[in-house]
Amino acid sequence: MYGAFEADLRELADRGRLRSLRERSGIDFTSNDYLGLAESAELRQAAAEAVGRGVPVGSGGSRLLRGNHPEHEALEAEAAAYFGAETALYFGGGYVANFAIFSTLPQTGDLVVHDELIHASVHEGLRRGRAEFVRVPHNDVDAFDSAIVRWRKAGGKGRAWLSVESLYSMDGDSPNLVELLAVAERHDAMVVIDEAHATGVLGPQGRGLAAAFEGRDNVITLHTCGKALGTVGGFILAPRVVRDFLVNRSRPFIFATAPSPLTAAITRVALEISRSNPERRERLARLVQFAGNELRRQCNIEPSGSHIVPVIIGSDQAAVALASALQRKGYDIRAIRPPTVPEGTARLRIALTLNVDEPTVASLFEALSEDLRKAA
Repeated sequence: MYGAFEADLRELADRGRLRSLRERSGIDFTSNDYLGLAESAELRQAAAEAVGRGVPVGSGGSRLLRGNHPEHEALEAEAAAYFGAETALYFGGGYVANFAIFSTLPQTGDLVVHDELIHASVHEGLRRGRAEFVRVPHNDVDAFDSAIVRWRKAGGKGRAWLSVESLYSMDGDSPNLVELLAVAERHDAMVVIDEAHATGVLGPQGRGLAAAFEGRDNVITLHTCGKALGTVGGFILAPRVVRDFLVNRSRPFIFATAPSPLTAAITRVALEISRSNPERRERLARLVQFAGNELRRQCNIEPSGSHIVPVIIGSDQAAVALASALQRKGYDIRAIRPPTVPEGTARLRIALTLNVDEPTVASLFEALSEDLRKAA
């Protein structure tokens, strides 16, 4: 009955790409809990206080039915004010929020130009959407411009949309947003900036790398709650007309059970911590600088300069073997393989969080250096 499934799984195993779930163990170098909030005393207390004042765990339905709770609306108002946008719309996760943007907003006759390394959720939304789409080389702003010019010359009449991440989840690098916004202005284009891995960590008060552009009529941003903010969910920050259109036309919003009001209440506290407490960001910035120096000194590898540190290995099997060796030494590091990353670029993705300290980072790179020499 399941022969085709079994054959596919065997093929994945033969290629070193079979995935499985396992319990967390070892020192955290793989989570996105960049500010160490997910298990913090502050958010535990926020949860207890919200339960104490009667905030429900479940929403009971979609936002358009009975699921809309005052905590959702308070969170959205506070998020819009914090990030500097006209409105915010809260979703159960960043993936579904991205899917909602690209399956709903670009219309028939439009063109979406996206960076080749954009999140998988964008690709899925585009496949379900109405617009034509084309990918361009990573962080090549001129390629965005050229793609729109070619499309117009071929008869394209709709609106152009540009899609990038402000900090790429597997490479830890960033596009030139100033130049990208200039391209958008020349072509009267919309810009969608995925801030998932910058939210809470980078920019003024942790507002992200696109903070200077929030509130513009042609800018939509995505901010996730399940990374540095330590909870779960995602925001779309946009002009009011865009929010209203999503509420009325986005199937991932209309038909989904609303996020937990309790989680919304906790996320309000996480936003306030990010806004008013820069100490966590400062500690992480010092850790990133220390880690970069250690990676360069011990492994002769140039760091990304951010809290996402890729170590490119190449083959799937070699990346898995190296990750396994480090796991046996007590470090929770995972091998990232295609299709998550391009063919031939399987890697270790080392995430720097406040769940570790400088001596632990130094010991990790000492172990990595030793294992790289053995594998050479």
